Amino acid sequence: MFNKLQYISQGTTSQEQLNNIQLALEAGCKWIQLRFKNVAEEELIVLAEKVKKLCERYQSVFIINDHPHIAQAINADGLHLGLTDMSISEAKKIIGNDKIIGGTANTIEHVLQRVAEGCSYIGLGPFRFTSTKEKLSPIVGLQGYEEIMNVLHQQNCLTPIYAIGGILLEDAADIMKTGIYGIAVSGLISNHSDKKFVVEKFNTLLYEAVNNS
Repeated sequence: MFNKLQYISQGTTSQEQLNNIQLALEAGCKWIQLRFKNVAEEELIVLAEKVKKLCERYQSVFIINDHPHIAQAINADGLHLGLTDMSISEAKKIIGNDKIIGGTANTIEHVLQRVAEGCSYIGLGPFRFTSTKEKLSPIVGLQGYEEIMNVLHQQNCLTPIYAIGGILLEDAADIMKTGIYGIAVSGLISNHSDKKFVVEKFNTLLYEAVNNS
């Protein structure tokens, strides 16, 4: 079973990325996605190897955003692909069928496409505006999650769906009521002065929602 809280890394330098990831791991995050855009592949490989060692130490899942050859080379746990990145089928040829492959979605059509492609999980968003990501897709919002999850429920779709994009602690309970599997967070953890509090609170909210459903 996948962890219900994902941390998506932030940082404008490799050292900042590494520091943020280590602090997130120390705070209790068990799922790390390394997302570092516009950086040389050689630098990303060095960083990814360091992050992998950290994730092994903290027994956390390690996913790489957008670079299947790097994920394969360092034997990461998996890969996350955007809608305009390499196809899921091509990625599987590189990293293998036994790895986790997540995919981004913004609409019900995207979600159904991702399900058909065989994604391990889907990141659906953005929930609200976020400055973390450039070229932001249209806002999904709570009503959007409800509508999409209702369609998936009717189709007996079991692919885990993660909400992403500008999510705050006070949003978690309502989001989970829609049937969403989990939540992916970036800035809230990166920028918070008490990361352990945020991670523990999110985990409480996410797993309480399951127990009460």
